[in-house]
Amino acid sequence: MNAVKCKGSMTLLFFFVLAGCEAMSPDRPTLDGDLDVIAATDQTDIMLTLAQPDEAATYFRRKLGEEPGNETYMRGLAISLSRANRPQEAALAYDRLIEAGHANTDDRLVYSETLIKSGDIDKAEKQLASIPPTVESYKRYLLEAIVADNNKDWSRADSFYETARGLTAKPAPVLNNWGMSKMARGEMSDAADKFQEAITFDPELFQAKNNLISARGQQRLYKLPVIPMTEIEEARLLYNLGIIAARNGDVDVARGLFELAIEIHPQHFPEAVDNLAALDGSIGR
Repeated sequence: MNAVKCKGSMTLLFFFVLAGCEAMSPDRPTLDGDLDVIAATDQTDIMLTLAQPDEAATYFRRKLGEEPGNETYMRGLAISLSRANRPQEAALAYDRLIEAGHANTDDRLVYSETLIKSGDIDKAEKQLASIPPTVESYKRYLLEAIVADNNKDWSRADSFYETARGLTAKPAPVLNNWGMSKMARGEMSDAADKFQEAITFDPELFQAKNNLISARGQQRLYKLPVIPMTEIEEARLLYNLGIIAARNGDVDVARGLFELAIEIHPQHFPEAVDNLAALDGSIGR
């Protein structure tokens, strides 16, 4: 299935803040002791709040070169790499934080998430098991559900998804993951229901829309459901539905879906054009 990949920088603001501070006290003495820790923490907060993740990671890596054992910079680097969607590097950064004896519960949760993203489910499961059972949070249960999915422990996964759903006011990601879990089991109708519910909570979550089309298409339901979508999203969904129809052997339906996608898309839609031509070519031979 094709997916649609649907960042301004706060760098200037960050340097403006620092420049302003320097201008007010150009001859301030060098800070030491507890004040050094406070200054490092404040600057870390600024970087994590205002800077882009890749920029923040570069900053923390440089600071760790100067102070290799600094807990604040170690955690800042791990968080930044995780936010920058660099899970393998983030996992290594969290490894170092844990080995230094500085990791807290939140660190272990994010570490587990990075391990899942990098495909190391077994290690993620061990990290989650190291977190006390009294720690009950949305993220913890969502990660537990994903691990249970990997183990094909479906009843346990359902229980975790249900708990995670109840611990957040924004359950769309939970419902989307839950729907994907249902698809992995071959329960397409239940999966479609989860995706539809996810969209009601987040009408802009295209992944849930695309997953809904996939679940319906695998049931040979080729009509788009009534969901909020832009023209481009509608064209993309029709195109993806056409791909599924072609895979199902429903060639005439696939052709119609490609044609409709091309008609609806406000700009040239080369993928749909190419697939329609390939489909017609294979029929003509």
